Amino acid sequence: MSEGGSPPVIDAAFARWLADRAGQVLLQVRDEMGYADPKALKAAGDRAAHDLLRRELARWRPADAVLSEEDDHSRVAWQDGEQTAVRPQRLGASRVWIVDPLDGTREFSEEGRTDWAVHVALWTADCGRPHCLSAGAVAMPARHRTMATDHPPAYPPLPPPVSGGDSGPIRIAASRTRPPAFVTALAEELGAELVPMGSAGVKIAAVVNGDADAYVHAGGQYEWDSAAPVAVASATGLHASRIDGSALKYNEADPKLPDLVVCRKDLAPRLLAALQRHLPLT
Repeated sequence: MSEGGSPPVIDAAFARWLADRAGQVLLQVRDEMGYADPKALKAAGDRAAHDLLRRELARWRPADAVLSEEDDHSRVAWQDGEQTAVRPQRLGASRVWIVDPLDGTREFSEEGRTDWAVHVALWTADCGRPHCLSAGAVAMPARHRTMATDHPPAYPPLPPPVSGGDSGPIRIAASRTRPPAFVTALAEELGAELVPMGSAGVKIAAVVNGDADAYVHAGGQYEWDSAAPVAVASATGLHASRIDGSALKYNEADPKLPDLVVCRKDLAPRLLAALQRHLPLT
């Protein structure tokens, strides 16, 4: 998969290039395997995209560290003083690529669904960009679209007014199969509408596009689930934080990043205030 010349030198364009190439591999896997065995299709897609990303990063960014969902022990949290595990290379690196080879495996394995994505982000220790994410790309191959920080999308327009000139209900992107109970309660308080879809990347893309006003999640994610879409959303000018309003942090010793909110900046104060009344118990 390295044919076709050298990739772009600039990191943001390289992230787009990587995500697009992984997306092409995933479309090929779908075409070749079909949908008769969803479990096998998920596994093959995850592995093919991971291998492509790892191979190209090793070739074109050999000095950089990588955190991929499909790495062995990727979910293990490092603790200082541990004697039984090798300290991850990424924790001492100044540049770390955080990738999710296939975000939305369930949707990928279902014929006709397009709400799955490839995430590629670059974390840098100098923190010159929001969340220390200096580049990011979210490829949505089945939609023939990639959003990336080399050419960030325009800030989403306000939703059109409904009858009488008032703005319509806030639209919150939510899981199509298992929306958290607190999100349902939040929507009821705000008079919001839940918009079901798969893949965290696709949900944040919906906010970037203006197809949703916010994405709120709690209950379990990892850095690779949000790094790339948060990089793009931040480059677009959207608000992104933890659901308690604190900063999102990446390349941490514990890769779990269980919650986040991404929304238009004008909605952030109201949404964060309401979230304080509905935060899930920990």
